[in-house]
This record gives sequence, C-alpha cells and structure tokens, in this order.
Amino acid sequence: MWYEDVKMDLGFRADIIVDQKVIVEIKSVDAITPVFFKTLLTYLRLTDKRLGLLANFNVALMKDGITTLVNNL
Repeated sequence: MWYEDVKMDLGFRADIIVDQKVIVEIKSVDAITPVFFKTLLTYLRLTDKRLGLLANFNVALMKDGITTLVNNL
C-alpha cells in the first residue's frame, strides 16, 4: 500500500472492504473502546474512504453491535 509516496508494507489489515467504498472492521469484545474507532478512522484516512462500519458480534442483537464512522463528511 502506498500513502503520500511512502510504501507501507505492514500494519494495515482491513477486515472487509465492500465495493471499494466501505471498510468493515469486525470485533467480538465485551465493550467497544476508543482505540477501535481510532483504528477504523486511520484505515479510512489511509485509503481515502468515507464510510466505515465497526461491527461487534459479542452482543445479543446485531443491530446493537454496529456503529457507523465517517471520514471528512
């Protein structure tokens, strides 16, 4: 991956990229912490994407485990 003319070999591991537009970060944790949001926002900035979804599968209802994050809207 290239970012501002610098090749980045390691570190970026998006879970799912949908249609080259949305990054989905998948977790299964008791609580979503700010570091997860910062990681997803970094992925969005590095790839110049606008929309990210943080999905936590450790919830009773999946709708309660999905959080949307936007970049530069």
